[in-house]
Amino acid sequence: MEMKRILLKLSGEALAGDKKTGFDEETVLAVAKQIKQVVDKGIQVSIVIGGGNFWRGRTSEHMDRVKADQIGMLATVMNCIYTADALTRVGVKSHIMTPFACGNMTESFVKDKAVEYLEAGEVCFFAGGTGHPYFSTDTATVLMAVETSCDAILMAKAIDGVYDSDPKLNPDAKKYDTLEINEIIDKKLGVIDLAAAVLAMENKMPMMLFGLNEENSIIKAVTGGFTGTLVKCD
Repeated sequence: MEMKRILLKLSGEALAGDKKTGFDEETVLAVAKQIKQVVDKGIQVSIVIGGGNFWRGRTSEHMDRVKADQIGMLATVMNCIYTADALTRVGVKSHIMTPFACGNMTESFVKDKAVEYLEAGEVCFFAGGTGHPYFSTDTATVLMAVETSCDAILMAKAIDGVYDSDPKLNPDAKKYDTLEINEIIDKKLGVIDLAAAVLAMENKMPMMLFGLNEENSIIKAVTGGFTGTLVKCD
């Protein structure tokens, strides 16, 4: 698969490393160095980061869903600010774009401006999800990839691919090398949410899912040696 422009989805939990919460500096710097190598190859990179290392849904059934989702959106902004700083340290210029105002910390998302940055070899972070509750960062990932005409989505997760059942609960779980997007929908595999899967299917947006913590996994996804799961949307 030829890739000139990609959207990299990073798991917030994966950025926390073994700490499980917050940031692991060594992990984030290693990710930044991989991103620099990808950019240096002339591939345009945009990034969405989940917020699970800080916040995962409502803390109780009594909490308002809208408020909980707003906290989650802000968690993704924090993750993008931290990772953007790591990119600066390895010599990559980046921009954080959000669908809502965050003072002088981010800039408003404008498609043409984002594409201009990407074509200049600069990284774009799309933080804050869709800007609305009830939509996950998976849905924001597919939406932004489609809107900015990416060739593929690279989903770097805490798990190394898509399985037919939870490998933490089932030691005999089978890992898929390739999948059709409709299989994820029909089998309810849960690796991405349903809204994101349907949007990817409708717009024929392929996805590569792999483990972030595997050595050079981001680089391998674009240059060869990919060992995760390729999700086809033909």
